[in-house]
Amino acid sequence: MKKNPLGTIKKRQRLFRSLTGITIEKFNELLKQVTPLYEAAETKRLFKSKRMRKQGGGRQKELDLPNQLLMLLMYYRVYVSQEFLGLIFGLHNCNVSRQITYLQPQLAKVFRIPTKRVKLTEEDLTEEQLLNIFIIDATEQQIRRPKKQQKKFYSGKKKKHTIKNQLTVSRKGRILTVSRSVPGSKHDKKLHDESHLTYGRDIKPISDLGYFGAKGITMPNKKPKGKELTLEQKQFNKELSKQRIKVEHSIGRMKIFQILSQRYRNDLANHSLIFKNIAGLHNLMYA
Repeated sequence: MKKNPLGTIKKRQRLFRSLTGITIEKFNELLKQVTPLYEAAETKRLFKSKRMRKQGGGRQKELDLPNQLLMLLMYYRVYVSQEFLGLIFGLHNCNVSRQITYLQPQLAKVFRIPTKRVKLTEEDLTEEQLLNIFIIDATEQQIRRPKKQQKKFYSGKKKKHTIKNQLTVSRKGRILTVSRSVPGSKHDKKLHDESHLTYGRDIKPISDLGYFGAKGITMPNKKPKGKELTLEQKQFNKELSKQRIKVEHSIGRMKIFQILSQRYRNDLANHSLIFKNIAGLHNLMYA
C-alpha cells in the first residue's frame, strides 16, 4: 500500500506551512504548473531510443507526484537527512535521493529565474518614486571543508569555507536574477563583473559598499579617512538604506528554507539549481 503523508499533513494548515515553507493554496498552484513538465519528462524517459526495458516495465514509483513534491519541499524547508524522509514517506534513502534529483530540474523550469538579464515588470516601472530601481547584493553559505582547494573556498569575511551567490531584487521584493554559485573567497565586485548583468539604460541598480568601484551602481557615501560625512551625505545614505533593506528581507525569507541556512551538505554542483528553486519559492510566496 502506498503511503500518503500529504493527505495527513494537508489537514493542518499551520503544520503544512511549517514543514514546506508555503501555504496549501500555493502548493496546489505549484503542483498544477509542475505536472505537465513532469509528465513530459516521464514520456521522454519511457520512450527514449536506447531504452532496453519495455515501457511500463520494472518497479513503479511508490509515491505519486503530489507526495514527491511534498517530499522535495520538506527537504528544502527542514533539511533533515534523506533517511528520515524515507521513514516518513516509506522509501529507502536511495529512492528519496533519486526522486528529489529527478524533480528538481522540473521545478526550475516552472520558476525560470534568469542568471544575467534583469527584467522589471510594468508594476515596477510605474511607481512614482525612485523609478526603475533594483537592488544587488550577495549572500554566503557555509559548506563542509573541501578536501581540495580549501583556500579557494575560504571566506575572509565569514572565517569559514563558504559558497556565494549574487541576487538582484526589485523594490517590491521580487527576486529578478540569481548568479551561479561561486567559491566564498570571490569578492562581491568581482562576482558582479563576471555575472555580466544586462538591464535597460534607464534602470538604476543600487548596492552596498561591497561593490565599491563597480560602474553604474549607486552606493552609499563612504566615510573619508579622518573626516565625517556631511548631513546631506548621511541623509542620502539613510534613504538608500530604506531601499536596500528589501534585498536583506528577501535573503532572510529565503533562508527560512534550512537547505540555504544550515551548513550545505549536498554536492556543490547542485547548489545553483537549489538556490534558484528557493528563489522561485520565495517569489511564489512573497512577490
